Amino acid sequence: MDSTATDRFDTSRFQASRNRLASLAYRLLGSAADAEDVVQDAFLHWEAANRQLIKVPEAWLTKVVTNLCLDRLRSAQARRERAVGAWLPEPLLDGDPMLGPADTFEQRESVSLAVLTLMERLSPVERAVYVLREAFSYSHAEIAQILVITESASQQHLHRSRRRITAARRGGGEADPASARRIVEEFLAAAPSGRTEQLVALLTDDATAISDGAGLTEKLRRYDTPQRIAAIARAGFKPTPAKRRLAGGTPTIHYALVNGAPAILFVLGDRVVGSVTFDITNGRIATVRGIAAPTRLARLTEAWQQHQPDTPLIAQW
Repeated sequence: MDSTATDRFDTSRFQASRNRLASLAYRLLGSAADAEDVVQDAFLHWEAANRQLIKVPEAWLTKVVTNLCLDRLRSAQARRERAVGAWLPEPLLDGDPMLGPADTFEQRESVSLAVLTLMERLSPVERAVYVLREAFSYSHAEIAQILVITESASQQHLHRSRRRITAARRGGGEADPASARRIVEEFLAAAPSGRTEQLVALLTDDATAISDGAGLTEKLRRYDTPQRIAAIARAGFKPTPAKRRLAGGTPTIHYALVNGAPAILFVLGDRVVGSVTFDITNGRIATVRGIAAPTRLARLTEAWQQHQPDTPLIAQW
């Protein structure tokens, strides 16, 4: 095989792993844009390497991507951005290949917005062990080689990460899809009507709402009582001319699944201008996350443009 043919063959081997690598990077970083950058950096490492010495390309690439992600998580910039409370995971539309494996409950949970947020409480190495074990089923021996730690250390990191996530996790199991949709539709119907008592009834007693303020503020906005959440939802979901001007027009509202969770999307033309996701626990809403910063919605918009949506819940908001 001549050098040109070899390069094409090696490039195709990398491309065959691209989606898996992107899924790994997304789980580690919580950002699709950063995950794409890491995968591209990994490709440059792949091109520069003596590939004849790489016996197991998948293992080699997994190690490169994992360590590139750890470098980013440890960087001063990442610590600053996440320390000020201005960070939420980037939402992805269900079916996006970057969400990766979803055969088991653990795999689906590891890419939920709830767990991606909780993983901020872990150290970079704990986060890597948790993702490699729970989402990709690597053995502790394989994880030890990837992270250059002992198998015992890998087991200890997994134990600590599971304990911290379990202690902070709210609710358990997966909500029935039909029930989850009904609850979200009831929320959407009650929110602009002013019937806050109906909204409060849909929320758990310890419900939380988080908003990125459309990217207009440095810190996330948090609301921690059902009454406060209901009041904010009533104000936020009621359409006004000012809100339409801010959005650039009159959006439609669609039901969707985002990172495996029920969500409503505000869509203007073929562009998603807002995403509200819901964590459902025992038939009630435990967490509401509102994301409207354009930089956080870029990939979701790309996926939506390839998506065949159902009839909108609201045709003109």
